Amino acid sequence: MWARLKRDRVAVVSLWVVVGLIAIAILAPLIVKLFGLPAPDFQNSNAVDEFGQPTGPTGANPLGVDQLGRDVASRVIYGARISLSVALLSTALSVVFGTLVGVIAGYFRGWVDAIVSRMLDVLLAFPILMLGIGLASACSIGNGCLGGLITPGVPVVVLIIAIAGFPYIARIVRGQVLSLREKEFVLAAQSIGASPWRIMLRHLVPNLVAPIIVYSTVLVPQNILFEAALSFLGVGVQDPTSSWGQMLGDASKNPDQWWFMLFPGLALLTTVLAFNLLGDGLQDALNPRKRR
Repeated sequence: MWARLKRDRVAVVSLWVVVGLIAIAILAPLIVKLFGLPAPDFQNSNAVDEFGQPTGPTGANPLGVDQLGRDVASRVIYGARISLSVALLSTALSVVFGTLVGVIAGYFRGWVDAIVSRMLDVLLAFPILMLGIGLASACSIGNGCLGGLITPGVPVVVLIIAIAGFPYIARIVRGQVLSLREKEFVLAAQSIGASPWRIMLRHLVPNLVAPIIVYSTVLVPQNILFEAALSFLGVGVQDPTSSWGQMLGDASKNPDQWWFMLFPGLALLTTVLAFNLLGDGLQDALNPRKRR
C-alpha cells in the first residue's frame, strides 16, 4: 500500500501537510513562543487604533489583530488544536460506534438489521444543525446536561458531529458485512462452532480496515467544516478559546478587516484540501483492483 501511495505525489504532499498541521497543533505553545507572538487570549489595547478598530498586519502582529486586540496569527495556530482535535475525536467516535452498529446489523440481518436500518434512516433525516442549536441552548442553562457532563463548547460539538457521522459509517460497514458473511472463511468459522461475536471481531472487522480508513480520511475534513459551521453559528467553541470557525464568525461582523477572514479561511481551506487529497490517494492505494 505504501509503495503505491508513494507513486501518487499529490497524496504524499497532502500527507506531509497533514503531518505538519498535526505538529503545529501539538507544538502550538512552542511555535507561538518561538515567533515571539502573544498568547491567543491576550487582549492588547495598544494594538487597536484610536477609534478602537483592529489594525492589519504589522511587525509585532504579522497577521493583524482582532477587535479585542488579540493576535490573529497566535489564534490561527491555536485554532488548529481545536479544529483538528474535535475532528479527529468525533471521527474516532463515529468510526467505533458506526462499525459496531454496522457489523451487528449486517451479520445478524433479519429483524435486527431492519430495526437498526430504520434508526439510521431517522438519524440521517434529522437536521443536525438544529440539534446542535438545541443542545447548545439547553445545556447553557444551569450546570449543563447530564449532570454537567455536556456543556456548551467542545463536548457538545464532538457529540453532535459524532451523532451526525456514525450513520454513514454504519451503512458502509453493513453493506460490506452483508457481502463478507457469505465468504468461505466465515462459513468455515461457523462450521467449527465459532461464536457470532468471535466471527465479527476476529474475522469480519479486520477485513473492514481498508474501507474504514478511506472513509475516515473523507470524514475528517467534513467534520472540520462541521465544527467550523457550528462555531460560526455561535453554538460551537466558545470565546476566548480560538477556533477557525469562530474566527470566521467574528470576521463576518467586521467585513472591512480582510485579515480576519483571510488567514483562518486559508488555514481551513488548506486543512480540508489536504485531507481530501490524502483520502483520494489512500482510496487508490487500498483498492485491490488498482494494484499493479
